[in-house]
Amino acid sequence: MFDKVLIANRGEIALRIQRACHGLGIKTVAVHSEADRHAQYVQNADESLCIGPAAPGLSYLNQTALLFAAKVSGAQAIHPGYGFLSENAGFAERIEAAGLTFIGPSAACIRTMGDKVAAKRAMREAGVPCVPGPDSSMPSDDASILAIAAEIGYPVIVKAAGGGGGRGMRVVQAEAELLAAIGLTREEARLAFGNPELYIEKFLGHPRHVEIQVLCDAHGHAIWLGCRDCSLQRRHQKVLEEAPAPGIDPALIATVGERCAEACRRIGYRGVGTFEFLYEDGEFFFIEMNTRLQVEHPVTEMTTGIDIVQQQLRMARGEVLSVRQEDVQLNGHSLECRINAEDPLTFMPTPGLIQRWEVPGGFGVRVDSHVTTGYRVPPYYDSMVAKVITHGATREEAMARMRLALSEMVVEGISTNISLHRDILDDPAFCEGGVDIHHLERWLQQRSPT
Repeated sequence: MFDKVLIANRGEIALRIQRACHGLGIKTVAVHSEADRHAQYVQNADESLCIGPAAPGLSYLNQTALLFAAKVSGAQAIHPGYGFLSENAGFAERIEAAGLTFIGPSAACIRTMGDKVAAKRAMREAGVPCVPGPDSSMPSDDASILAIAAEIGYPVIVKAAGGGGGRGMRVVQAEAELLAAIGLTREEARLAFGNPELYIEKFLGHPRHVEIQVLCDAHGHAIWLGCRDCSLQRRHQKVLEEAPAPGIDPALIATVGERCAEACRRIGYRGVGTFEFLYEDGEFFFIEMNTRLQVEHPVTEMTTGIDIVQQQLRMARGEVLSVRQEDVQLNGHSLECRINAEDPLTFMPTPGLIQRWEVPGGFGVRVDSHVTTGYRVPPYYDSMVAKVITHGATREEAMARMRLALSEMVVEGISTNISLHRDILDDPAFCEGGVDIHHLERWLQQRSPT
């Protein structure tokens, strides 16, 4: 058990975790860089400590500074949020070695699921459907590689076992291109991830990105909380998410969800996690698991009525999961728009002083943000400044509320992508539902003035 949590993150997620802690009567310690000294959540914390200069490598990624901050503040647990050190197995081990609680899964689970090859093998053993291809790393001899690709059938995709964020992958259309692509990808993986190991699998041409959220306690209980559609992406970065994924048979989702929960029981997973799938032609194909809280968790909270962050804190305290699968009721539809400090046409970041900040409200509207009028968006971190979330009895109602919410939102002093979201919500293909992961980039090319 713990009653004081150090939040090893910044921005809206730091505030989100802080609110969840305070709702459970848990004290919070906000750590911050020099650039975030005046942020709202820093002022609201029970204690705050500066851990270094603006550069993430000298502050939010500085494990020694974070552990020292926990020691001097008396925090007994550390919540990593998302990004930064949230999926760093070594950091989780150092926290546990210091006698503190890491609010997340074990280091062993992080390592297994962080290695795409090991994750695929574990999921296949649990009956989770996977993309066609071997659940082993790529052999060293060219003949074996060519034989594997021929058996899978072109096009194939070559991926880094330790990759993520859209890096370390190449699509290969024909055998003549394969070996050269492997050489390039292996070197990219070595430089970016320190791990040159690759694997190969079938490339799906027009998939959707569908996720299943899970909650797992330390007592063998695991449940799944419906699904999300995160197909609206630009350069592998999500722009807008919704729950549930429109147009997919609920019975199929339930079958896959149960397999995800069973996989968690098998590997002894604890905490929150998300299974990511490609969905094409009525089939799910596992691609990876995020062993952390995700940016888009609010759409699942809105459709289930479950506070995922509070559940995460409770499970880290060793409590038995109070929600059973039969208790999970999916109600209505929810959308989330990521509001970024960036030019809506060029996507270039636009840090600077926010001179006016007015957020929407009303029934079925939620805004998660750490920003206020007078806040200066720093140039050192991710450009997201808010998440606008709406909920409705139907997808159409949730979309109507989002259109209204975006029309009410006013940001002056910097450019944001609010106008981009307004345009997306008027796109007939998106409104119909079920667009694939390439849709947004095709749509952006069509609307480009050049």
